[in-house]
Amino acid sequence: MRKAKTKSRAERQVTYQKPALRSESFARALSEAKLCVAGSGGLRSLLEQAARKAASVSKEPFKENWAYLQTMLRLVRAYHRGEYDQVSKDALLWIIAALNYLVDPFDLIPDKTPFLGFVDDATVVEFVAARTRQTLDDFMTWETRSM
Repeated sequence: MRKAKTKSRAERQVTYQKPALRSESFARALSEAKLCVAGSGGLRSLLEQAARKAASVSKEPFKENWAYLQTMLRLVRAYHRGEYDQVSKDALLWIIAALNYLVDPFDLIPDKTPFLGFVDDATVVEFVAARTRQTLDDFMTWETRSM
């Protein structure tokens, strides 16, 4: 059991070593997410921007995390509408931070940079999906049961 904890901690350290997660842009995305979670507004606008951005970007950089990005959007939308409240403030913070980073055109690698513009966005989505996987899976289960 001890060995698994050490590996998990090491994996987290490697993840934080990724430049996008240590960038000023990601710090800004987290700060803005804290304001949204605290109820200072802007969540609806963020949802609209993130949905437009997700609809216009290539799925390729996001690979297997594309479905989780879509789930993040649906979860935040359901939370905003008051339909779903079974999400911790911590998980909500990380998910909103990922969406903030996605909509920021001037993040670590500007979105207009050919071929690479969304690689950093995909890295952030991958990190947040891994960190909030149980929350996202629980939401998808809730969605399925609610239909």
